[in-house]
Amino acid sequence: MRDAVQMNMKYSIGVDLGGTNLRIASYASGVDFLDTILVPTRLSEGRERVIRDMCEAISALSKKGYGPRTLAGIGIGTPGPLELPEGILRNPPNLPNWDGFDLRMAVESTLGRSIEIESDANLAALAEQKCGAGQTHNTDSLCMLTLGTGVGSGLIFHGNIWHGATGMGGEAGHLVVESNSPVACGCGGYGCLEQYASASAVVRMALEIMGPSAPATSQEVARLATEGNPEAKIVFSRVGHSIGIALTGLINTLNLPLYVIGGGVCDAWDLFAPEMFRTLCTRSYVYRLTQPAALQPATFERHKTYVLCAQLKSNAGLLGACLLPFQQN
Repeated sequence: MRDAVQMNMKYSIGVDLGGTNLRIASYASGVDFLDTILVPTRLSEGRERVIRDMCEAISALSKKGYGPRTLAGIGIGTPGPLELPEGILRNPPNLPNWDGFDLRMAVESTLGRSIEIESDANLAALAEQKCGAGQTHNTDSLCMLTLGTGVGSGLIFHGNIWHGATGMGGEAGHLVVESNSPVACGCGGYGCLEQYASASAVVRMALEIMGPSAPATSQEVARLATEGNPEAKIVFSRVGHSIGIALTGLINTLNLPLYVIGGGVCDAWDLFAPEMFRTLCTRSYVYRLTQPAALQPATFERHKTYVLCAQLKSNAGLLGACLLPFQQN
């Protein structure tokens, strides 16, 4: 990333394309935005409507002017899988009917200028490394899991996003954590982490265990678990167990110093983390060899493996989209 003096002479515009909302922001430095725009993602009205709403918001922010600053670029985060560098969506589970959509071409032809594009989970990981837990602990490499409506993930190696051969590297939300599961995932597989650790998975598992009286939101299930409801506590034990299995594969394979968990489900950290760490200690040979003395220390020990809750909360993806043009320049 360019140094702070250069960044302060420029601003960027970032977009977080979600299945429910479009969030667009202008940004200069730090973790705060200059301006933000929030509009609904009108998926029912077609892809063209969504692109038009997005580009109108980008244009509105670009016309505001921010003193002597000039526009460094525009970054867009989208649910994946995303084929790069083309910018074509490949069967994104959370954007139905967008399979094969050339998002880069659609936005660039509407705006009349080039953009930078990334998967939303990669951008959340980038923001967490640059401005969150990575910055706090002086770590330039990490893996991030985002537990929201689905489960996304991103990999940052030495300060840069790891894309893999086609831009689809790091789809850890679709690691199989229940080999005999009858639960179908939007990706076409069965037993994926997304079906056992996302907000929608929490609601589904609560319904399976508690029946018709189960709460309608993951937050309500968490509240019941916090109050001691044994069935709700079972749900979050399953969440922790599933994350622990996924982290076992990631830690054994990647041997990174830091694994960060973010997204709305992370608000229930105290409910699922104990079982997550129990599973890690049981299953991960590498974690046992590198387990730190303190799980959440002020300063990292060398050659240890840390699993922490994300620091940036719900703004990570949007902040990462704003950071992306500075990464490219």
